Amino acid sequence: MESHAELEAQIDRWRGFVQRSQAISPADVVELEDHLREQISDRRATGLDDEEAFLVAIKRLGNLDAVSHEFAREHSDRLWKQLVLVPEGSDDAGTPPWRELAVVLALAVGAGLAVKAGLAWINGGEALMRNVGLLVFPFLAAYFMWKRRFSVAVTVTLFVPFAVLAVALNLYPFASGGSTGTLAALHALVVLWLLAGGAYVGGRWRSDRRRMDFVRFTGELAIYFTLLALGGAVLIALTLATLRIIGADFEPVLEDWILPFAVPGALVVAGWLVEAKQQVVENIAPVLTRVFTPLTVVMLLGLLPLLATAGGFVDIDRNLLILMDAILVLVLCLLLYSISARDSLAPPGLFDALQLVLVAGALGVDAVMLTAMITRIAEFGYSPNKIAALGLNVVLLVHLFGAAWLAVGFLRGRRLFTAVERWQTRYLPVYGAWAAVVVLLFPPLFGFA
Repeated sequence: MESHAELEAQIDRWRGFVQRSQAISPADVVELEDHLREQISDRRATGLDDEEAFLVAIKRLGNLDAVSHEFAREHSDRLWKQLVLVPEGSDDAGTPPWRELAVVLALAVGAGLAVKAGLAWINGGEALMRNVGLLVFPFLAAYFMWKRRFSVAVTVTLFVPFAVLAVALNLYPFASGGSTGTLAALHALVVLWLLAGGAYVGGRWRSDRRRMDFVRFTGELAIYFTLLALGGAVLIALTLATLRIIGADFEPVLEDWILPFAVPGALVVAGWLVEAKQQVVENIAPVLTRVFTPLTVVMLLGLLPLLATAGGFVDIDRNLLILMDAILVLVLCLLLYSISARDSLAPPGLFDALQLVLVAGALGVDAVMLTAMITRIAEFGYSPNKIAALGLNVVLLVHLFGAAWLAVGFLRGRRLFTAVERWQTRYLPVYGAWAAVVVLLFPPLFGFA
């Protein structure tokens, strides 16, 4: 009886895993379970015990992701029906299918109300710029807290960094027009994003797999948010053109109500769409990385000799340094996105070698940028902006060098691809730590100027 109970418990866990794939309907889950039980019975008839029979039966059913994709291909009509906002059925027994949509819409409206209140109550554009992330990201984190069913202890633990950040950004006596206030506003977004990542991974930040899931989620979120923004822009443009013809002034309504609600609300809705549909449609990450990686390699290899021969490093334009840092961050995002989309078990290939060239080009550009920054600091002295940029480039240099070192080992067959994945995800908190230093320590160190 005890052995039978354990077998049923294993089947229950298997059933729960299969039900998370939205391409497989409840009826298909029942059919798969019937096949599984038949396989278990056949294996037990050959003398295997319950645990052995279960494991062999699972192997005979094949990879569940492959099964899910096979069902998706055969039942494409049903698959597209499951892409609607309110799906048929629910993962939780007795839960109305529209409840999650209602929660998401409520959080989206809440984010819009928070931004609207911030526009009305926060005096000064600089103060609003520092707080805009605090007005939006907690609502995105709240959705994941609700979705992951966070305990009170975990919720409080995640709330503390939000509160510390809010206190620092609003109680520090930033000088009007000073550098530290702008730096704090920019770097606060990085800290807030990683805090939202803590909510996304369900508090399991030590899990390499969950951190890589967050990397994948970040890329997909950017795509969904951009698509929502483009669609909204087209709709607004058509509305403005129509109302302008009939003599109605729509711009005050657009500026005062629609944009303050639409932009933050779109971020929350995009996060929900990625979370809800990631198992239904194929990730777009592999397609994008295959297209943009070679183009970025060409861009970096073209820029590197031009930068190296541009003249004295002291004379390099400050705006050029800022643009090159933005390019390096873009390269890093592309690298992370590429790794998140790759099959860990696949052998090294041409695209892996191309990614190594991408990292090597980024390292060369970063070395030029660091040399230029150190030269400028030695010539003109230090400032908050220069130190912040120098620190970012040092963090990028170490990250890219580690990625290149591990990639070479993987291409030579000396390391598994999982080592490359672990390095990428375990290094992510370093960016959050550096951003927190800039937000919390730079203002008092530089006199809040």
